[in-house]
Amino acid sequence: MNEMKILLVCNAGMSTSILVREMEKAAKEQQLELEVTAMGFTQAEKVLLDWDIVMLGPQVRHQLTGLQKAAEGKVPVEVINMRDYGMMNGANVLKRALEIINE
Repeated sequence: MNEMKILLVCNAGMSTSILVREMEKAAKEQQLELEVTAMGFTQAEKVLLDWDIVMLGPQVRHQLTGLQKAAEGKVPVEVINMRDYGMMNGANVLKRALEIINE
């Protein structure tokens, strides 16, 4: 399987960078090749189509519609489950991303 590319979108990338590390750890345990990056909304808008999935932090869920339009249906865009985000549960967020990518 090719490396998966998951983009996490947030305000500034601080708390989301912790989630990135947790997702990388979970991917390593599952022996998955994964590139996961966190960036702010403005940056993300410019590179959306370079990713397999775009996942928004709950604090920027109001940007969902705009990002979905920008993704033109080519890339799935979803809000991260608030509980998983709050607990920095990288394994669950990764699992959800894989479910969507493999739909």
